[in-house]
Amino acid sequence: MSRKIILNSVRIGIVTVVFSAGYICGSLPKQSANAQMGDIGGEMLKKATESGGSLGSVAQLGTAITDMEKNVSGLQKNLDTLKKVKAALGGH
Repeated sequence: MSRKIILNSVRIGIVTVVFSAGYICGSLPKQSANAQMGDIGGEMLKKATESGGSLGSVAQLGTAITDMEKNVSGLQKNLDTLKKVKAALGGH
């Protein structure tokens, strides 16, 4: 009877240790390398755009989409500003 109790205690201990280790590793802050790779990615995209062919076309499409996204974000900020002004003037 005591052997079963010891085995169950060991199993519970192992599960507890594994869960605790996973929880601790999961709660550690993750560091991103995007800030360090920003310039390199831009240079590679520029070279790919200039190379022509299908890779160049895809790179141009990616650049165009990024530019459009920036423009849409700028327009959205302008719309938000207009809504605030309209609300301040008593509009609905």
